[in-house]
Amino acid sequence: MAQYSAQLDGVFVALADPTRRWVIRRLGDGPTSVGDLARDVPMTLPSFMKHVRTLETNGLIRTTKNGRVRTCVLNRERLALVDDWLAEQRRVWEERTDRLERLVTDQQETQQ
Repeated sequence: MAQYSAQLDGVFVALADPTRRWVIRRLGDGPTSVGDLARDVPMTLPSFMKHVRTLETNGLIRTTKNGRVRTCVLNRERLALVDDWLAEQRRVWEERTDRLERLVTDQQETQQ
């Protein structure tokens, strides 16, 4: 569980930045070169590469180099960590609201 938590923490840290979220959205359309991605953001290439490394380090993207071109590919499986965590949170909160609803309904029935 601790390793799962560390992985999830890394994914959330990576997704905390709007530039990195934009890269994830963009790669949802398919693999793209770092150069093409960098052209669309208002920063220097070295600064942008820090974002790419953060995404890659946390497993959200993979990069391959062919000659001078580095291509980024979205790792959709890694996003499943977030989906699983959100599903668990949704289940917990639905159970809580269901219990609250039963409590309120029971109190209303008792008062009648």
